[in-house]
Amino acid sequence: MAWVMALMPVALLALGFPFFIVLLATSVVVLLAFSDVPATVLQQVMLGTMDQSVLLAVPFFIFAGELMARGNITAPLVRWVLSVVGGRKGCLPLTALGSATIFGALSGSTTASVATIGMLTYKPMIDAGYNRGFAAALLASAGAIANIIPPSIAMILYSAASHTSVVALFAAGVIPGILVALIFGAYVYSYAATRGLRDGSPFTLSEFLTATRQAGWAFGAPIVILGGIYGGIITPTEAAGVACMYAAAVTMVVYRNIDLRELFACAGRAMFLTAQIFSIVAVAGVYSWLLTIGGAAQAATDFIGSLAMPPWLLLLAINILLLITGCFVDTASAILVLTPLLAPIAVAHGIDPVHFGIIMVVNLSIGTFTPPFGLDIFTVQAIFKTPLNELYKGLVPFITLSIVALMLITYIPALSLWVLRSF
Repeated sequence: MAWVMALMPVALLALGFPFFIVLLATSVVVLLAFSDVPATVLQQVMLGTMDQSVLLAVPFFIFAGELMARGNITAPLVRWVLSVVGGRKGCLPLTALGSATIFGALSGSTTASVATIGMLTYKPMIDAGYNRGFAAALLASAGAIANIIPPSIAMILYSAASHTSVVALFAAGVIPGILVALIFGAYVYSYAATRGLRDGSPFTLSEFLTATRQAGWAFGAPIVILGGIYGGIITPTEAAGVACMYAAAVTMVVYRNIDLRELFACAGRAMFLTAQIFSIVAVAGVYSWLLTIGGAAQAATDFIGSLAMPPWLLLLAINILLLITGCFVDTASAILVLTPLLAPIAVAHGIDPVHFGIIMVVNLSIGTFTPPFGLDIFTVQAIFKTPLNELYKGLVPFITLSIVALMLITYIPALSLWVLRSF
């Protein structure tokens, strides 16, 4: 049974099957050939996995992200960031990075961040003298910050898989998300400085005040969402619903960029993405359940315990495993399958489950812009037609720096837990 559950998914992935089909087919084969339980347990476990209130936040946050992306709420954000960093070396790429970070706090979607911010900043960067590989790599890597900084769909999925507080995860993700953005920002500035690239208009107070007034409604979204959660006024699920209402009001009434037809189009797109995620959630629940009743999770815990590995070495091994996994499997699938297996091992070695959740999310977020199957790479390449050889070359520094940030987050738990413990 264990060999089938380990080797069959690899074989099916190599043949090009979608990941949810891989997990479903493996689970069905194991249930029919190696288990005495009735086949009806399949749908029972699938429905039971979905029966978690925290998962209700996923479709709402996706819908809110779609509204913000289509409602052109990013244009005021980009103008505001540009007004802040204007005149500095690396002004335009710093604007792209800062805008992607802020938009990540609005939508929690990496691909939406890459697409919406990229459409406004890619061409100006090219016109200012930045090469295509650098500009595309910056957008792909900056988009991953949306997975780390709250509200994050990846954190919601980890919460569902590990039964960890999503509020605690959101609080713990603030500093790591900002840390990654700052490290990327330092590289962007040095890149521009060493090449003598200075772009954009100098800072002026009048432009800053005008941009702030225009972007004020966009900044209201994270204030409403996170302020309501940490103020104890609303739950994360309720906050997701409020985010939808806020995004609809701002884009339809204030900015007037979306009409009723586009509202329904956003809802349809959100339904499609939700169905994709929840299909993986359901079949991953069955696969994880089979691992549990088959004793795989306990056997892995016992095996790691018998090696007497210190926590730092265990975390290094898990980081390597997750970095490799992220290159081939999407973030949602990896979290849902690996969390039930790895989280108990981490907790048994004294690692805080919230801290471990941030490690997993950051790890797998790196996979979104790591070859060969990074989703953000595909998004950038599809939109901007950047040659892959140039894009891969541009990604090397960002991947290296993100691993440096990962090591800091892994071995300095206070970066994740300080905000949580300060409440």
